[in-house]
This record gives sequence, structure tokens and C-alpha cells, in this order.
Amino acid sequence: MRYDCLSILGHPVVETPNLDELARTGVRFDHAYSATPTCVPARAAIFTGQKQTSHGRVGYQERVPWNYPTTLPGELAKSGYHTQCVGKMHVYPARSLMGFHNVILHDGYLHYNRYKHSNTVQEHYDEVDDYLTWLRGQVPGADLLDLGLDCNASTVARPWALSEHLHPTNWTVSQSIDFLRRRDPSKPFFLWMSFVRPHSPLDPPQAYLDLYKDTDIPDPVIGEWAMKEDPEGHGFNPVTSKGIVPKRRLKLAKAAYYALITHIDHQIGRFLQALDEYGERNNTIIMFTSDHGELLGDHHLFRKSLPYEGSAHIPFIVNDPGGYLNLAQGSAVSEVVELRDIMPSLLTAASIDIPASVEGESVWELARAEEEASRNKPWREYLHGEHAQGIASTQWITNGAEKYIWYSQTGEEQFFNLVQDPGEIHNLIHHPQKQDRIRYWRSVLVQELKDREEGYVQDGRLVIGREPVAVLSHLR
Repeated sequence: MRYDCLSILGHPVVETPNLDELARTGVRFDHAYSATPTCVPARAAIFTGQKQTSHGRVGYQERVPWNYPTTLPGELAKSGYHTQCVGKMHVYPARSLMGFHNVILHDGYLHYNRYKHSNTVQEHYDEVDDYLTWLRGQVPGADLLDLGLDCNASTVARPWALSEHLHPTNWTVSQSIDFLRRRDPSKPFFLWMSFVRPHSPLDPPQAYLDLYKDTDIPDPVIGEWAMKEDPEGHGFNPVTSKGIVPKRRLKLAKAAYYALITHIDHQIGRFLQALDEYGERNNTIIMFTSDHGELLGDHHLFRKSLPYEGSAHIPFIVNDPGGYLNLAQGSAVSEVVELRDIMPSLLTAASIDIPASVEGESVWELARAEEEASRNKPWREYLHGEHAQGIASTQWITNGAEKYIWYSQTGEEQFFNLVQDPGEIHNLIHHPQKQDRIRYWRSVLVQELKDREEGYVQDGRLVIGREPVAVLSHLR
């Protein structure tokens, strides 16, 4: 989910009433990022509380075993919490518990589990996925491919064809509510309610698509630096990551994306009502975030992995109705936070010691009422992000106000003033008055990369064309 798809932020189209209320009565972190903005490495940051150079996943690569000895659910379980995940994990093996007592799994479509032609595949999707097994019990012969949509089809959309209660979003909440019934009432609980949507396929129930399909949806932002023509017709590819997409197709895709978010929002409202029914609403700290965004046509780009705001900037909301953390309700935090900060934040909230391996920081001191806040040390000055992806591999630095990007295979550089230009329309890399800032951020990136195994830095300078890897050697 993109960071800006909240009506409380003034989005001109999308409606998110329940998330708006969580933000209005909680704390909104306006500069939250995913340092490695695709599913696998982002989730490694959540599970371990580590930056990408430590957890080892600096790009997207499946089927690399998850053998981390210390994880967020594992630490909570050891401290007496009843831990449960419902929905997406995206780990390997797919049924790895990662410290949870139990996982009710729906990862969406994972190619390595579905491909029947590979002799090395040890587990097939219909053997590991709980949602598909359940769905086939409701609709014999049903499959995830029935709508004809690819799991990464960013530009093709159509309505969900079955009853709404059979949609994966509803199923995730139904199973989560059932956990409230089945949990050990003598223990506190940790529930990770993990939605696949609004990730593709873009398949909202018809009622939600109807909310948006005839709405005047704004065009994507297009940078001055973005592609002007698409002579090879990449935009006609239904699973494109770039290109000029036919206007009607793109409008429907955006409408479906917004519809999926409102669908999730309403189902979150359903879960919050269930928390009330079980008497746990005021005894529960709620955190809402995403593993990455979706470019959705910005700069004629789609999907994620790139460092632009639509891809790397994510929503991050905390709500504490019981007042346990003394947060400044209705406030917005401007400091840069990252997914690795989730683990130390939740462990601190549960009064559990933070393991030495954790590199994130608890966000609570940023979010407390001003008169109560007493920070032990300054907050991070910047975030280093990256993603290995062939010719499109990037390294980037941001402090929430400025962003420096280096394409490691081509040497292309970009510099954006996010305060004056939040859409990243104007690349200021050659602006004469910005050269001091650019040199500074370039030097920061050099320091971050100077000891990297890829050899990105030599003699204190960035080196173009060094081969990127998705997984660092200590994890391989």
C-alpha cells in the first residue's frame, strides 16, 4: 500500500474511514520507508529488526532459507505471548513458523510453489496454502488463476467473481476473528493480520469497484526526467513494470487499487468491532503498515523495488486506545522510521528486552506527548535504502526532506527536494545551488557502501557497473 492512500492525508479519491480514525486518535508517522521495497527483504526487516546489510536480503530472491535465530514473534512467544499470523508470510520454506505458535497461511501466488515443471520444487501451492484449501472446500475446483489475472499484473483489473465473503481479504479477517475465540485467554496475544491486497491481482469485490470506477481519478505524476515515449510498447504488456499504458486500462487499474484499499479498511473496521466484543480493544496496541508501495503509473513506472515515493514510502500508524504508551493522540511524526523499527517498538511496548542483534529503534519516544518525551539519544539522520535488480539496481539516501539516488549499473544520479517537490518531478542533480547537498549525500552513500562485498566503492568513490547480488554472502 502506498503511503498517500489515506483520506486523512487529503487523497482526492480514496476513502479509508477506519484507518483515518486510527490515525486521528493515534499517531501517524509521515516519513516511514521500506529500505528494500519488495516483499521478501522488507519482511526480513520486520522479522529481525535489522537493516538489510545484516539480514542479508538486499534484493528479491525466493527460496533462500529463513534461519534467523531471533525474530519478533519468537521473542514475544518466549515471553509468554500467544502468537499467531494469518495471511502472508513470504518466507522459505513456506510453512516456516518464524517463531509464531501457529500460521494460517495465504501468501498469494508464489511462482516457485506453483510451477509444476521444476524438479527441485519440494512443495506445491495447494499443499501449503490454507486459503486455497479452504476456498476449494467452498467452491470445488476453484483456483487463484480463475480471473485470468497475474499476481504482478499492475495494469489489468476486474471485479472479484465470487461472493465477497470468499475474497482473501475477508478470509484473513475471518480467521483473525476466529483466533480471538480460540486464543489462550490467560496470555496476552500478538496477532499479525497480513493482507495480500492491495498487491496485484487487482480484483476488488464489485461493490468496492463501483465506488471508484466512474470517479474522476487524477493522472499519475510524471517527472520531467521520466520516459516521454514508449516505442517498444512496454505499456501494452499486462505485467509491465514500465511503459505508457492505455488510459482506460490505467484508470480502471487505479480504481481497482483504491477499491482494494477501501475493502481492507472496511474489514479492519470489522476486526476492530470484534476486538470490542471480546473486550480487548482498550487492551490492544494496533500498528498498521505495509512492506512496500506501488508506483501505479507514477513516472510511467509500476510495481515496487525502486526508491521513488510511490514505491518506498509506506503508511505507518499506531493506535493505543488504552493509553499504555502515553502517545500524543492525533499527532504526526516527521522523523524517518523504517520497518526494522517495528520489532524494538513492539518489544518495548511489551516490556521485553531488545536482543543485541536488533538494529532498529523503538519509535515511542518520537510519538509521546512533548512534555513527557525525553530522548536518550538523537534519532537517525537518514535512511540508506537499496535494491538489487539488474540494470535497475539502485542505492539511495533520504532524510524525508531530500533524496539522493544512484543507479549502480549506469551511474545515473537523481536528487529531489521532497518538501518542495513531493512528486519527485524535478531532478536537481545538475542544479548549481544544490551541488553541496549532492556531494554531502553522495559521501554518505560512499560511507554506507565502502565495505560492501560487491565493491561499490573504491578509493573513496562510487564504482559503476559492479555486479549486484540480491542476497549477501553471509546469508547465502
